[in-house]
Amino acid sequence: MTGEAGYRPLLFSIAYGMTGSVGDAEDLVQDAFLGMTKARQAGTVIDSPKAYLTTSVTRLGISYLNSARVRRETYVGDWLPEPVVVPADRPGPAEHAELADSLSMAFLVLLEALSPVERAVFMLREVFGYDYPAVARITGKSEVNCRQIFARARRHVTGQARGAMPAPARRAEGGELARRFFAAAEGGDLDALLALLAPDVVFHADGGGKAQAIGKPLHGRERVQRFLDGLFRRGKFLNASLRLAWVNGQPGAVAYDAGGRVISVLELDIADGLVQAVRSVVNPDKLAHLGPVSDVARLPDRE
Repeated sequence: MTGEAGYRPLLFSIAYGMTGSVGDAEDLVQDAFLGMTKARQAGTVIDSPKAYLTTSVTRLGISYLNSARVRRETYVGDWLPEPVVVPADRPGPAEHAELADSLSMAFLVLLEALSPVERAVFMLREVFGYDYPAVARITGKSEVNCRQIFARARRHVTGQARGAMPAPARRAEGGELARRFFAAAEGGDLDALLALLAPDVVFHADGGGKAQAIGKPLHGRERVQRFLDGLFRRGKFLNASLRLAWVNGQPGAVAYDAGGRVISVLELDIADGLVQAVRSVVNPDKLAHLGPVSDVARLPDRE
């Protein structure tokens, strides 16, 4: 991409980090470009389109979160972001998430505890590396205020994490472990599955009240093993097919029915050679942006 269109990957990543929604992030990016076009037509001279667009999409994200807060507070069950899935050979949302490794589901869930402005300041500084003068300009706050907001947000996020986000596995290592994990789950190899789960593994599911899902996170190796066995051998995934993929920069898989319709996207948190968490999005509203399953890239072949 060249010219101003080349800013789209960054803008999408900021908007997605703010909203946790692929569709809404794309809408915010489009609105930011439209706003710049209208400003120019009105005679405004824009010296830095990148700065203008970054500011616009961030402030649009803050407004979005202010209006969405009530919906989030009344959400049924576990809330997870819309998954960003790596497509195969043609452009898609994942192409725009240039910092996908920093926008994992676990990280975005932690950001939900922040106020809209805190989220913007924390993400611009922590994820995208903007300095405080730039963060102040983008958010319309003073530099001193931004430093205070960031410190408060960082304490909150760190306290929420409580060591729950260990250093992730290297990409190749994580991909291979995911391959073994899903093979064991599909094949009903309970011993192999148990050996891949961390003792304190957690299973999260987001049905949003629109698809059958557990109401609360499931904790513990044996409980998660039994649940996965039932899910793959008697439950939702009994007649489903899996295609391994990268989900929010993490190893995972897409489950689809015989007609090719996506019925779930699963993301794995892998560290220390074990699966630390499994996140399953089954809310159909959060899967609607995904195209045919043939567009989802498989994980790299084993070397």
